[in-house]
Amino acid sequence: MPPSPDLSQVRAPLPAWLGVLLAVGIGVAIPVQSRVNGQLGAEMGDGVAAALVSFAAGLVLMGVLALVLPDLRRGLRALRPAISRRAFPPAYVLAGLIGAFLVFTQTTTVAVIGVAVFTVAVVAGQTLGGLLVDGVGFAQAARRRPTAARVVGAALVLVAVGISASASFVPGRPVLELLLPALLALLAGTLTGFQQAMNGRIGTLTRSPLTATVTNFSGGTLALTVVFAVRMILGATPEPLPGDWWLYLGGPLGIVFIAGSAALVPHTGVLLLGLGVVTGQLLGSLALDAVAPAAGAGVTVTTVVGTVIALGAVVIATLPSRRARA
Repeated sequence: MPPSPDLSQVRAPLPAWLGVLLAVGIGVAIPVQSRVNGQLGAEMGDGVAAALVSFAAGLVLMGVLALVLPDLRRGLRALRPAISRRAFPPAYVLAGLIGAFLVFTQTTTVAVIGVAVFTVAVVAGQTLGGLLVDGVGFAQAARRRPTAARVVGAALVLVAVGISASASFVPGRPVLELLLPALLALLAGTLTGFQQAMNGRIGTLTRSPLTATVTNFSGGTLALTVVFAVRMILGATPEPLPGDWWLYLGGPLGIVFIAGSAALVPHTGVLLLGLGVVTGQLLGSLALDAVAPAAGAGVTVTTVVGTVIALGAVVIATLPSRRARA
């Protein structure tokens, strides 16, 4: 039986600034995916059905890639032996359930608390999860204890997202009416950090980040199928599938995010990955609002200010500590 690979020797580590720059690029795909999936949900009149279609499209595309990419096939073949020799807990292959939970949370809470509060809660959870996952070394080769620079950078990202979303808050809403949905979004964001760490572990051990992508789309599609079936039993009736081809790009964009995160997290850690992704989200949202704004949306001063603060936060978070420089 072949020994488990030494995680520190699988790939040469990327510089922190390069890893974060790539994470920013991955993050740009998220608002585009949200716009596509949001329009698909509007066309079908059912957010869960739209999420299922998005996940299923991604799973089909991964099946096609498995036929043409030898590295992906080798990674999938290496998955079962890795589980058998306990290279990682078998539950890691169910990391896609966290993605399905995040999508389900979005479809059930955004209508109650609004996009702004949902975004702030999820990003706060991602930051908290990144600090926690890196601090304990969950599913990673080593712990990355939070330095002062990373803590300051994480705090500034929260400030940046809050400023960017401030124009969308509606005053006068009862606090308790927003509390439970916001806590659910906070939990979903926190779990995302663990999902990224599990994906990174699978991608490293199987020598292919696309392997983690397949397990994510498989688990997410299964979970959303169960939720959708229950909704159908309870009387949900989604509209037929729309004919516009671009409405089915949510799955491929998800592949970019999941595979890219799995490839980067061994080099950056979950916290720096999350900071870069959040900055990419802000930049992508800013570009979308400037080039193709949705109804009622547009570029505002608060959005620009928040984006600039987020960029500064990522620069601060990537600064090496004194111990690292020594």
